[in-house]
Amino acid sequence: MTTVIPEKTSGVLQAEAEPAGALRTLLRGARMVPEFRAGIGVTLLLALLATGGRVVVPIAVQQTIDRGLLADGGPDVGLVRTTVALCLAAIVLTAMSAYAMNVRLFRTTENALASLRVRAFRHVHDLSMLHQQSERRGSLVSRVTSDVDQLSMFMQWGGILGVVSLFQLVLASVLMAVYSWPLTLLVYLCFVPMVLSMRFFQRRLASTYGQVRERVGDMLGAISESVVGAQTVRAYGISGRTARRIDGAIDRHYRTAVRAQKQSALFFGTGELVAALANAAVIVVGVLLGLAGGLSPGTLVAFLFLVTLFIGPVQIATEVLNEAQNALASFRRVLAVLDTEPDVADPGQDGRSLPAGPLGVRFDHVHFAYPGGPEVLTDVDLSIAPRRRVAVVGETGSGKTTFAKLLTRLMDPTGGRVLLGGVPLDQVRFDSLRERVVMVPQDGFLFDTTIADNVRYGRPSVSDGEVEAAFDALELTDWVAGMPRGIHTAVGERGESLSVGERQLVAVARAYVADPDLLVLDEATSAVDPATEVRLTRALDSLTRGRTTLTIAHRLATAEAADEVIVVDAGRVVQRGSHRDLVGVPGPYARLHASWASQQRR
Repeated sequence: MTTVIPEKTSGVLQAEAEPAGALRTLLRGARMVPEFRAGIGVTLLLALLATGGRVVVPIAVQQTIDRGLLADGGPDVGLVRTTVALCLAAIVLTAMSAYAMNVRLFRTTENALASLRVRAFRHVHDLSMLHQQSERRGSLVSRVTSDVDQLSMFMQWGGILGVVSLFQLVLASVLMAVYSWPLTLLVYLCFVPMVLSMRFFQRRLASTYGQVRERVGDMLGAISESVVGAQTVRAYGISGRTARRIDGAIDRHYRTAVRAQKQSALFFGTGELVAALANAAVIVVGVLLGLAGGLSPGTLVAFLFLVTLFIGPVQIATEVLNEAQNALASFRRVLAVLDTEPDVADPGQDGRSLPAGPLGVRFDHVHFAYPGGPEVLTDVDLSIAPRRRVAVVGETGSGKTTFAKLLTRLMDPTGGRVLLGGVPLDQVRFDSLRERVVMVPQDGFLFDTTIADNVRYGRPSVSDGEVEAAFDALELTDWVAGMPRGIHTAVGERGESLSVGERQLVAVARAYVADPDLLVLDEATSAVDPATEVRLTRALDSLTRGRTTLTIAHRLATAEAADEVIVVDAGRVVQRGSHRDLVGVPGPYARLHASWASQQRR
């Protein structure tokens, strides 16, 4: 089976190359996040009630003036009192409806966006190491954090204003037409130029805010990289250069954001100008109609109130459009992650479980190449018997680490198949694979918690007693006892409270507790002090005993202790056999061993 790894376009996920239209994006979001639609009918009803109260005031003003203050026979105080009381009751109902609508909208959007954030986060983890390495970590993190936050802000602010403003616009238009269709037509004519230019502004804002969100990702990437690499920055005295790099990222974000705000301000200013023009036109034409007897004083005053209610949503629409483009740009970036198909996919319920018992390994004419690069492995065809301890050796860049990534299915071969226990690896369910196969990487990554919690990370049900028993079985009890709080000692972020060797000890204990049938080691003793190396070697001997083990050996002492050695050169398996057999035969392994031995004697 051949797995083709998707190409990238200019360092961004392919799905972003062609941004979808705003309506299409919103419809996709509604389908993908059904929580957005939860209880939408009740929320819209509350919005209608909240909006209806706003048009009560103009009606009350018209009735009070025309039928109360200017009534035949003098002012009708009773009608005025009744109208004011009804108006007050409508305002109270409006306030209560607005409160209930806000609460429901906040709850719904937070629930929906929490679901979206979880989906995006899980999908990022589902992407292969190739996808994650081709995307800057800061950019991926920003999609799950700041991009979703931007969407949340819009849904809770712009969403409320948008819904209420739409209803307000419709109701105001209806009442305006009832009171005076000529004046209503005049107001609409004033806004024609603005409506015609809206599409132009929308496209410009969409493009600019897409760039703003990209600059946010770049800025977060530069900042997070410098924080994680702070030790290297200080060690090489490159603080100034690093600061300039971050300053550049911040400045690019600043200039892009300012450009977006300028375009938004221009559109908003257009709305202000049109609103002033509409008010002036209504006053002039309304007075003329009133003098001609076609409009009562109360109707003209009420119409001016309605024009204000009409103009308000139009002006707000410019702000909502501004925030909507920012939110849509963020939404597209989140959807781009969700649209990216993992090239290493879990077959799920359609997959198979690994067979019980010790696992054998088979590389069936395996080829592998990174996207756009030459082959790293070429026609690798070999089998590893169950319970064998095998070391893979070779010069830097020979392709030996790729063995570990393929065997643990962090990547798939571009040609051929990898089989475990006779089952093709791409047919094995991830839950079965991760339970039976464990990799101990060279860096021994630890999480910001205690030693015990790190050890039972793969099996949370393991008790403290079982954790201590694991250290005892690995002959590491004395080391744990020397920790300030034993197994409850906090290791710090990325395990930085411990030395490199101590982190590896914890990683080995974590693998022991996981109790895998196949163990993949990326040389755990290559960067530790002699005393820790003795502990690690002893622990690894206990860990690998009785298990199928593949070790990526950077130090040939590991190869000496293995049952079998596989020598890789330029992506091909060139030698295979025991250390004793290979070291006495002229060839790549003998040269590697001689070079390593001479360095050890220095």
